[in-house]
Amino acid sequence: MLDILISFLSIIFIISIPIFLHELGHFLAARSVGIKVEKFYVGINLFGLGIQKKIGDTEYGIGLFPLGGYVKVAGIIDESLEEQGSNEIKDYEFRAKNTFQKLWFLSAGVIMNFILSIVIYTFLTFFMGTYELASDQPIVSSVQENITILNQSNDTLAVKSPAFLLGLNKNDTILKINNNKIDNWSDISSNVINKVDSLVVVEWKTVNGKINKSQIQIPGRIGLDKGQIVRVGVLGISAETIKKEVSIFEAFKISVIQTYTIIVSSFYGFVGIISGNLDLKYVSGILGIAKQAGDVAQSAGFLSLLALMAFISSNLGLINILPIPGLDGGHALIAIIEGVIRREIPVKIKYGIQFLGFMIIMSLLFLTIFNDIKNIFL
Repeated sequence: MLDILISFLSIIFIISIPIFLHELGHFLAARSVGIKVEKFYVGINLFGLGIQKKIGDTEYGIGLFPLGGYVKVAGIIDESLEEQGSNEIKDYEFRAKNTFQKLWFLSAGVIMNFILSIVIYTFLTFFMGTYELASDQPIVSSVQENITILNQSNDTLAVKSPAFLLGLNKNDTILKINNNKIDNWSDISSNVINKVDSLVVVEWKTVNGKINKSQIQIPGRIGLDKGQIVRVGVLGISAETIKKEVSIFEAFKISVIQTYTIIVSSFYGFVGIISGNLDLKYVSGILGIAKQAGDVAQSAGFLSLLALMAFISSNLGLINILPIPGLDGGHALIAIIEGVIRREIPVKIKYGIQFLGFMIIMSLLFLTIFNDIKNIFL
């Protein structure tokens, strides 16, 4: 029971904050360009149960379901536009604004998500520091007994690591792989990563000075390369690292790069889903995130939970900027098209596009829930 409560509170924490800041970004951007904000809700107002208070022209509220939120503005595709679709366009409506103002409003939520990710990673990097190799020499610091790999059927399983099977120990030095001289850790990676399911010959020197030489088959761990799931070879050893303190400016720079890397990797993953190169069983949803959040909260602590929030915030921003109807990116694409053709797309066409987007989003939602139930409970 306690585990369920921790998972529930953890997921509320790591998801509600990115969503709130996303919607706050839209709210502030709308106000900055004179778009009328009709509703600003934290949480989803299920069955009309929640707290509402109208201040000025805006209804503020806290919904019953905490994992959500929304900003409703005048003149965008929603119920209010359907009712007043033939009316004269008011200057406070979204559709009355120029292309730049529309794009500013639509992108503000995404920008807030990316900023949140950078701020969290900057905080974590500054206070926790970074880790770098104590030495570039290929001296083994630790040997993993078991590793999780991706087999040829795209199933994950735990196996004994090649290093463990070879009998490598701490402080052993890797000399050669397939007769290629190893001078540093980069050499180890480059000689193993593309050798999935292949036999490689490893030569190493023990701490006592004895030279050993043996061959082993290299299994494949999951990797991602431009939208494709690939299997990368792994040996199962690690180098000694040392902690390095960084300035706030260095932490910021590292965090920008880290956020960018997450966005690019996630984008390739999305491309992999669309192209069929990524098995849909790797797509996780709210239940999977809840389980992960609970596991992190119980085993890794609050700082790791913050890191997970930053990761989710980056992905929330990416998903929303994709040109999918119903999402910010879909609205932005329509705004750009209208700016190019210099006229508004007919409302009925917009509603058709909106309905298509709704069906796509709901399909993905049900898919992720199905995958989560299968992966967690079956």
